[in-house]
Amino acid sequence: MKPISRTSSDVEAVHARPELLQVADTVARDKNIDRDEVLEAMEQAIQKAGRSKYGHEHDIRARIDRSSGEITLARYLEVVETVENEATQVSLTTARRRHPDAKLGDLLVDPLPPIDFGRIAAQTAKQVIVQKVRDAERKRQYEEYKDRVGEIVHGLVKRIEFGNIIVDLGRAEAVLRREESIPREHLNTGDRVRAYILDVREELRGPQIFLSRTHPRFMAKLFAQEVPEIYEGIIEIKAVARDPGSRAKIAVTSHDSGIDPVGPCIGMRGSRVQTVVGELQGEKIDIIQWSPDPATFVVNALAPAEVAKVVLDEEAGRIEVVVPDDQLSLAIGRRGQNVRLASQLTGWDIDILTEEEESQRRNEEFHARSQTFIDALNVDDVIAHLLVTEGFTDVEEVALVPLEDISEIEGFDEDIATELRERARSFIASRDEAMEKRRVELGVTDELAQFTGLKPAMVVALAENGVKTLDDLADLAGDELLEMLPPSSLTLSQANEVIMAARAHWFDGEAEAEADAEGEPEPQPEATPIAGPPPGAVAEPGPRS
Repeated sequence: MKPISRTSSDVEAVHARPELLQVADTVARDKNIDRDEVLEAMEQAIQKAGRSKYGHEHDIRARIDRSSGEITLARYLEVVETVENEATQVSLTTARRRHPDAKLGDLLVDPLPPIDFGRIAAQTAKQVIVQKVRDAERKRQYEEYKDRVGEIVHGLVKRIEFGNIIVDLGRAEAVLRREESIPREHLNTGDRVRAYILDVREELRGPQIFLSRTHPRFMAKLFAQEVPEIYEGIIEIKAVARDPGSRAKIAVTSHDSGIDPVGPCIGMRGSRVQTVVGELQGEKIDIIQWSPDPATFVVNALAPAEVAKVVLDEEAGRIEVVVPDDQLSLAIGRRGQNVRLASQLTGWDIDILTEEEESQRRNEEFHARSQTFIDALNVDDVIAHLLVTEGFTDVEEVALVPLEDISEIEGFDEDIATELRERARSFIASRDEAMEKRRVELGVTDELAQFTGLKPAMVVALAENGVKTLDDLADLAGDELLEMLPPSSLTLSQANEVIMAARAHWFDGEAEAEADAEGEPEPQPEATPIAGPPPGAVAEPGPRS
């Protein structure tokens, strides 16, 4: 689209305004934005004023010369074959009267006289310039801070609005929300503050920079500033757990075997950690050594409490910690704070037991399992106790383990092992038969009864809770399934796997529908039916190809 200028002797199309360049330079310097963006804002303001004077239907454009400050105002008309809008278009015939070489798609440029800004026009132009400059400033702020998420910044408290603190970062404003502030910390206007850039969002009202002083990474960044070994990568912070303003735990490890990770973080006479504590309003910090072994890591995380024994359940993601009776309150902490922070730090669910509680529970489990074997296998308590002592937990294990595993138990021989296994299998068979009968009475579908991952007792338990079809099972959540089953039947992860397997047929139907939608096969010509043998007749085998 080639513009074609048309000048007029009685129209002053250009007038110099060198002071505009000075204003643009000043605004660009004060707002820290590009000079061209300021001049573009001025051009749009002049253009808007021109359209207000000559009519908004016209295509009026303004331009400020970047070197002299001269303002050009002109109306643009597009050369077309058929005129649909006389305000912005001109026919090829009319255009060639003015410019013989005009072609379709060209733009005729009619210079306009300079505008004498009245009060309303000047105010409108000012609003346009201010808005455009503000938009440019917001864009600059977003581009500057969008990649700085995770950094620590310094600022001054500018004002406080409904508990949220507005922080002046020098080149932008940020928000420290009430929930991201340390409890019982009081900041006043003019106070200097350090905070962690939590998020930067581009919203309609401009970029929003959100700060935090409670985020765990804020503490990690503070230690990186205070401890050279962390900054250089010799010591690594593996995990942080905080109860902001009260207590925190930080796990560190060293990549140099000759350097203790805890000592450098504490510093000479605690100087380094005290600097961080002072910044966090007296928050007590436990610095512990990280370990790749979960049990050792949990023991370290529960410091200063002493731990007697640790039992891991990796499938459930739980860890049972046994402590001496006099260490229970120290391990749990005030309002459960110590064990809660240790759990957050390690990623394990931690159960705290005293040695007395653990002994009592073990005895109850021992007697409960022994009674199960006494009832199911019709044996005396000596044999039942021996089975439990050797690690057998249910009748299924006795029925399924190799014969030598039972016969190797002290006091057992092959005959006793064979008899125990036969009794176990007989008990399971009769129990499953009873469960199958009960399942039929409850109206459970065969599809659910034969579903992999569910034992007959589980199927009956589900049916008694109203789950009788595969779709009923698929509609459950993992925790709902666990509530319906007998205790210790499944872990939460196993329950979720069962539910996802039950939902598989839903997705199979969707896949078939998608395949049909992608392209249905062309209809085949209908085959002529072939008469078969009469009822009761036996067809002669044909020759093999």
